[in-house]
Amino acid sequence: MAAASNAPVGILGGTFDPIHFGHLRLAQELGEALQLSEIRFMPSGTPPHRTAPRAAPVQRVAMVRLAIADNPLFTLDEREIARPGPGYTIDTLIELRRELGATRPLCVLLGADAFLDLVTWHRWHELFNFAHMVAAHRPGFPIQTWSQRMPQPLAREYEARHMEQPLAVHLSPAGGIVAQPITALDIAATRIRDALGTGASPRYLLPDSVLDYIRGNNLYSGGE
Repeated sequence: MAAASNAPVGILGGTFDPIHFGHLRLAQELGEALQLSEIRFMPSGTPPHRTAPRAAPVQRVAMVRLAIADNPLFTLDEREIARPGPGYTIDTLIELRRELGATRPLCVLLGADAFLDLVTWHRWHELFNFAHMVAAHRPGFPIQTWSQRMPQPLAREYEARHMEQPLAVHLSPAGGIVAQPITALDIAATRIRDALGTGASPRYLLPDSVLDYIRGNNLYSGGE
């Protein structure tokens, strides 16, 4: 991994309800491809784009902490959990830019579906002033071929900002779009919660430490 003090910082947000191997593998592969100095996992407090998480904020933080404990590339950032009201990415990026300075590259890490919905995010166009957007996609299904799913405003931004080489994020603090193929892991938190609710085992979809925590705290059980 890049060790320079000005190497890019990755940001991976989500409800993590619960965190699973899909999140972790996406972060690992993007971290390596972009030579990120660290990846900050940011559990959301009050997500503005989806229903409230099933697990409490303190429980989701605990699960993320367990999941990333043995990876020195990964860190936990609790700022969105602590912030009252809806958790907007633009507010997080503004805070990070103040803390890390004007020249440190920031990279928001996204799955393909989240990237294609970017125009629904609060002040979405301003995000490019503070960070690069990095969209992970399945090999053989590059984002640029999904023209029918990409809203025109986002398509225009993609055309203007697309970086062919992932390491180009080291050359500027913000403003680019990288589409990066990663290993396709068809894992969803909804499927894990449903399995737990019906008594099925979600083992091998998430770290054992997280599954032990879920069972020890009776999360996502059928009675909830």
